Amino acid sequence: MELLSEHSQAQAQAQAGKHLLSIDARIKILASMLLLLMITSYRGFAFPLFVSVLSVLLCRKMKVSFRTFLLRFSEPLFIVSVLVLLKLFLSGRDVLFSFDLFGLSVTGHRDGLLEGLEMACRIVGAVSVVAVLGFSTPFAELMAGLSWLRVPRGFIEILMLAYRYIFVLFEEAMVIYQAQRNRLGYSSMRRGLASFGTLTGALVLKAFEQSQNTTVSMVQRGYDGAMPLLKHKPFKRSEAFASVLFIVVMGCLWSL
Repeated sequence: MELLSEHSQAQAQAQAGKHLLSIDARIKILASMLLLLMITSYRGFAFPLFVSVLSVLLCRKMKVSFRTFLLRFSEPLFIVSVLVLLKLFLSGRDVLFSFDLFGLSVTGHRDGLLEGLEMACRIVGAVSVVAVLGFSTPFAELMAGLSWLRVPRGFIEILMLAYRYIFVLFEEAMVIYQAQRNRLGYSSMRRGLASFGTLTGALVLKAFEQSQNTTVSMVQRGYDGAMPLLKHKPFKRSEAFASVLFIVVMGCLWSL
């Protein structure tokens, strides 16, 4: 329920960024793809950090809470931390420090640390761009934009169904979890593992049951193998010109 609440809150907060929200989803997707290409091809720290700061400011403009922003970045930041540690200790030649741990010599490398931080900046910058795109674009418009870009229709339909029912399954999981907690299902490590296994199995069965019910419901409502998507409106010249100008400015910064 908390995840659903956070998501609903994020969507509601995104409504506050009316200007970004009103821009054609296809333009935002194209601009995001070009920005991602610039970030991944950039060698250094400046451009990805600049994009990250700009993305944070845009999210603040859309009144996205700091907690929601941190939740979106929790997994990428964990991956980034592991990546930096691996680069620090397992790559590079310039010794930064060294110590013994349980009889093993542990050595950190300066060039490995710098390489890891550079990759971390690119990851954070790329995730920031995707976060802004997600906060500023309703899901239905995002899927319609991907369809316009000729993303396979089967993939889009799977995304739409997953987006719809992941929250249903999460809510079901929370109901089972609370019932297990009320019966002291997590009072010890052993009981916790057993309860978690029961919860996982119940969710798998629930997912199969939900898929059958969904299939029957869709067929009864006239589903013929093609899920309808939003119709695209003509591009607005002002939005297209502003996006081209934005990409040109970012390209100039990228080339510095």
